[in-house]
Amino acid sequence: MIKAVLDACVLYPDPLRNFLLRLAFEKAFFSFWSGEIRNEWTRSLLRNCPKLKREKLERTCRKMDFHFPNATVRGYESLVPTLQLPDLNDRHVLATAIQAKAEVIVTFNLHDFPKSILQCYEVEAIPPDKMVMRLIREAPILVRQVAKSHRMSLTRPSFSPSEYLVMLERQRLPKTVAFLREYESEV
Repeated sequence: MIKAVLDACVLYPDPLRNFLLRLAFEKAFFSFWSGEIRNEWTRSLLRNCPKLKREKLERTCRKMDFHFPNATVRGYESLVPTLQLPDLNDRHVLATAIQAKAEVIVTFNLHDFPKSILQCYEVEAIPPDKMVMRLIREAPILVRQVAKSHRMSLTRPSFSPSEYLVMLERQRLPKTVAFLREYESEV
């Protein structure tokens, strides 16, 4: 099973975070993050969405801790100064992946994680769509079931299967959506 560190940029948007975490909850992959990654996405969300209440985000984080008690990686901090990346502020993400023994960093910021550097640590940076497509190759029925349960959980507002796929497409999951469209009546 794939071990993946979820970067702040994929935890930031609620629909994408929930979809990925539902896949992890159903054991499609092992998810990891650090306190620093958590602080990054929650701080950004609070800054960009002033109407959002801190208490709501804290409740989300507590739920993440409850459902994924082993996901928060610790002990990576001493690795950070030893790492070189184009954006020094992303070293903590690579350090988290190394400490977690993760094969993958799921991120939209691929340019911040050059292959030439990551391969030394046997880590690969991939976008969420590529990650989900790997999961589809391993367990297509599970991914369809997770998509359906995710869609059904959305009640404010609710989404038809077609509307749900449009929402996933906005999360930059075009290949995933193309796969799910083949089974739209089941989603």
